[in-house]
Amino acid sequence: MKSKYSNKYKSIGNKISAYRNKLGLTQEELANKIGISYSYLTQIEAPNVVKKMSLEALFDIADALNVDVKNLL
Repeated sequence: MKSKYSNKYKSIGNKISAYRNKLGLTQEELANKIGISYSYLTQIEAPNVVKKMSLEALFDIADALNVDVKNLL
């Protein structure tokens, strides 16, 4: 079933990936830095997967990437 926010989740995942790559972090390094599983982060970033996330996870990711959370939205 497609979420009505599928495109927004995909966009957030793409932005997370771009900022992470800009910092030279691997998915595993970012996941470990914020205390989530590597598998969960790969699903968030995957362009063909819609993975919902909590606001807490989003805030943790933004902090770890040194960006304002609004830059990920």
